[in-house]
Amino acid sequence: MRRDLFDEEHEALRRSFRRWLDDAVVARNDEFERDGIVDRTVFAEAGKLGFLGLSVDPIYGGGGVRDFRFNVVISEEIQDAGVGGAGLGLTLHNDICLPYFERLTNDEQKARWLPNIVSGEAITAVAMTEPGMGSDLAAMSTSAVRDGDVYVLNGSRRHDRDLEGDHRPRVRAVVPAKTVSRSRAGAPGG
Repeated sequence: MRRDLFDEEHEALRRSFRRWLDDAVVARNDEFERDGIVDRTVFAEAGKLGFLGLSVDPIYGGGGVRDFRFNVVISEEIQDAGVGGAGLGLTLHNDICLPYFERLTNDEQKARWLPNIVSGEAITAVAMTEPGMGSDLAAMSTSAVRDGDVYVLNGSRRHDRDLEGDHRPRVRAVVPAKTVSRSRAGAPGG
């Protein structure tokens, strides 16, 4: 059955992304699986070729395209190639983390972070690995208490492989937390 969801621009991206994916990820997938981590050059190459930050405003180096079908094309090709472990880091970067940086940052923060996220120099992650929580955000106990102009995080995290070694200085993590008022900070459930 022929789909009519995508137009020629999407199919052009599909062909381009798949050629790169086969060369940069599929060819090295056994290495990435063995090591348990994707070489950061994959993100830098993806950024250089325009596969990261498709929706980001061009003033920050992005594509400025607000058409999520391009992201779907990338996700489909990653799954079709059978490199979910290595490839899902790219979709986490583009589809899960990046929207937080686009929508919840001020202009100064956008200027500081988005160019490196789009280029792949900075890799994004979600730090939601509390002991015993798994991926159940409702079970989260980490809190954020406003202290003047900033929030102070209180909680614990399990080891996150994306935040170790050479990756650590260049990772930008989204940290989910329940916000509480200072008056409730010491109260049960607060």
